[in-house]
Amino acid sequence: MAEDAAINELSTADAEIEEMQRKVQEMEEEAEKLKKLTDSVEEAGEGIDREEVDKRSVYIGSVDYGSTPEELQEHFKSCGQINRITILVDKFSGSPKGFAYIEFADEQSVQNSLLLNGSLFRGRQLKVIQKRTNIPGFNKGKGKGKSKFGGKGKFKGYYDPWADPYYGGYTAWRPRPPKGKGKGFAPY
Repeated sequence: MAEDAAINELSTADAEIEEMQRKVQEMEEEAEKLKKLTDSVEEAGEGIDREEVDKRSVYIGSVDYGSTPEELQEHFKSCGQINRITILVDKFSGSPKGFAYIEFADEQSVQNSLLLNGSLFRGRQLKVIQKRTNIPGFNKGKGKGKSKFGGKGKFKGYYDPWADPYYGGYTAWRPRPPKGKGKGFAPY
């Protein structure tokens, strides 16, 4: 009797192990399919010219924080066919930053959308300008010229607390206590 129960437990454990192995195999097959899909998307994405896309895009500033892409699409639909609308959000809080980008199908739509500069959208005056193309490495660092220590700015990579008048927080000037023994020495 005890042997039958032990054999029965082993067979159920073997069945569970086989079921897990089947699930692992299915997951590996699905991961392989996803890898093939992402590889094909990356190959298709490499053929897109960023400068050409930027010529068909506009920057929209002063966008209301509660606006949706559908509302922007409704506002700009008279300009031409819209490929994509991107409303930028803060990566930590998820709240909108107050500006957006719209990618159109052709460059003529961009010229039409520039006519909407200054138009009212949800009670705010929009700023519509053509999107600029970022040049990699063009805007690196801030400051004027190079120092003798290399890099831009005062001392790149080195912070001198003695040069900072507010190091440790701002404290108001107070007169020093009189010299002598202890606090305010009084002989009598």
